[in-house]
Amino acid sequence: MLTLQNINFSVAGKQILDGVDLQISGRQRVGLVGRNGSGKSTLFKIILKELDPDEGKIQLENGKLILAVRQEMPDGEMTPREFLLSQDQRREELLQQLEKNAGSPELLAEIYDQLININAFDAESRAAVVLKGLGFSEEAQNTPLLHFSGGFRMRIALGAILFQEPDLLLLDEPTNHLDLETSDWLKDFLNTYPKSFILISHDRDFLNDTADAILHLKNKKITRYNGNFDAFIDTYSLKQKNAEEYNAKMEVKRRHMIEFVERFGAKATKARQAQSRLKAISKMKFLPVDQDDQTIAFNFPEPNPVLSSNILSYEKVLLSYGNKIVLKNISGTIMADNRVAIVGANGNGKTTFAKFLAGELCQKSGTREAHNRLKIGFYKQDIFEKLDVTKSLYDFLKEMMPHSIDKQIRSHLGRFGFSGDKVFQLIKELSGGERARLVFAMLTLDAPNLLILDEPTNHLDIEMRESLISTLISYSGAVILITHDRNFLNRVANSIFIIANGSVKQFNGDVDQYEKVIQLERR
Repeated sequence: MLTLQNINFSVAGKQILDGVDLQISGRQRVGLVGRNGSGKSTLFKIILKELDPDEGKIQLENGKLILAVRQEMPDGEMTPREFLLSQDQRREELLQQLEKNAGSPELLAEIYDQLININAFDAESRAAVVLKGLGFSEEAQNTPLLHFSGGFRMRIALGAILFQEPDLLLLDEPTNHLDLETSDWLKDFLNTYPKSFILISHDRDFLNDTADAILHLKNKKITRYNGNFDAFIDTYSLKQKNAEEYNAKMEVKRRHMIEFVERFGAKATKARQAQSRLKAISKMKFLPVDQDDQTIAFNFPEPNPVLSSNILSYEKVLLSYGNKIVLKNISGTIMADNRVAIVGANGNGKTTFAKFLAGELCQKSGTREAHNRLKIGFYKQDIFEKLDVTKSLYDFLKEMMPHSIDKQIRSHLGRFGFSGDKVFQLIKELSGGERARLVFAMLTLDAPNLLILDEPTNHLDIEMRESLISTLISYSGAVILITHDRNFLNRVANSIFIIANGSVKQFNGDVDQYEKVIQLERR
C-alpha cells in the first residue's frame, strides 16, 4: 500500500533522515519509537506529503487514503457529531447528489448503491459510537464545538479520523489528551481496526497492547522489529550486548595492530606489514552502542526533613468554582510513604483535587490539615507557561536560589542532566523534554516531602519516562500522580483514588484490576 525508498531529509544543514526505507501493506499495526527530536513527526509529514524529501521515492497505491489528526482544533457552531459526519467527503458529495437528482429514478438508484457501499447509512451511529468512546455523552455530542476546552476539541479531531477509517491511520501521541478510561477505549478500538496504522507513542503498555511490529528510528535510520514493544526491547538489548562484545574484540585486535606498527614501523623489513596493518586499522568498523545519556537524567534531592506518619489530612471537604460544586464531603489522609494514583474520567475533578492537596485551592467547607514541616512540589499541566523563556537555565535558577553560590546552582542543574555550557542556554531554545527536566529542577529546590504530579509525562519520551520512574521509586517522599500512562502508574503507585460522581474513593486493587473494572462497565 505504502512504500518509502531511500528517503533523505535535512533541515538547515542538519540531516534528520538518511536512507530510510519503509513498507506498509495489508492490516499492519506498527509502533514508531525513538528519542524526542529523532524525526518521528517529520517522517509522518513526509508520508502525508506536507514535507518533500531531499531524495527518495514515496509510492501510495491508487485509491488508498492516509489520514492523521489535524493540528488545528475544530471550532465553531457545529456539534461534534456534525463535525465528524462532515469529514466524510464522499458521503457528503453523494447526499448532495441525491438532492440534485431527486427527479431521476435511475440516477437515484445508482447513488443509493454507492451510499450503501460506503456504509453511509450507518454513519450517524458510527460517529456516535466513536464520540461516546472518547468521552462525549449524548448531550455533549450535540453541543457546539466552541463550548469545549482545547483538550476535548483535540479528542474531536482524533474522533474525526477514527470515524473515517482510512486505509492507513497516522497517530502521533493520541493518548496525550485522554484519561486512563478513554485510552483504554482507544486501545480496544485499534485492536479491532480493520486496516493499518502507524502509532507514535511513549506509553509502553499502550504499545504492547496495540502494536505487532516496532519501527525504531535512531541515528537517522529505521530498523524494523517484529512483536510488541517488550519484544523490541529484548531484541534490541541483545543486539547492544552483542555489539559491546564485538567492539571489545575489535578493540583488542586494533591495539595489537597499533603495537605492531609502533614496534616495527621503523624497520625496513617490517615496513610493508606495518603499512598493511595501518590500512586495516583505518577500515575497522565498530558497532554503535548506547552509552549513559545525561539528557534523560532525573535525580531528586532527598526530602528534608523526612517525615513520618500522616502528612496531610482533610475531612468533609467541599470544593467548587463559584456555584459549581466539583467534589463534596471528601475525607482522607495522605501518609508519608503513600504513592497514590488519582484516576477518573477527564472533567470529574482530578486536577481540582490535586490543587486542593497542594494548597492552591481553598475548600468551601471542611478542613485541611498539613504537617507543619511539609514541603510540596506541584507539577501542573500549565507550568510550562510560567517559565520565563528569555532567561538562561542558570539565571532562571539563580533567581530562585538567591543565597546559593555558583557551585550549588550548577550542582542542582547537573542532577537533571544540565552541565557545562548547557546551563547558559536560553529556556526558549530547550525541547519539551528539557523544559520538563528544568521544571523538576525548580520543583525540587526545597527537597519536598510530597510531590504532586499532574500529567508529568506529556513531554517525555520513553527513555525519560523510565528515568523518572526509577527516580520516583527511589524517592523517599510521598507521591500523588495523575497520568494516563498505565506502565507509569503500575510501577510507581501503591494505592488508587477514584474520582467520580463528585466524590473521592479508594479502590481496593491495582491499576490492572481497575482497568478490568473499566472494561466491564463499558461493555
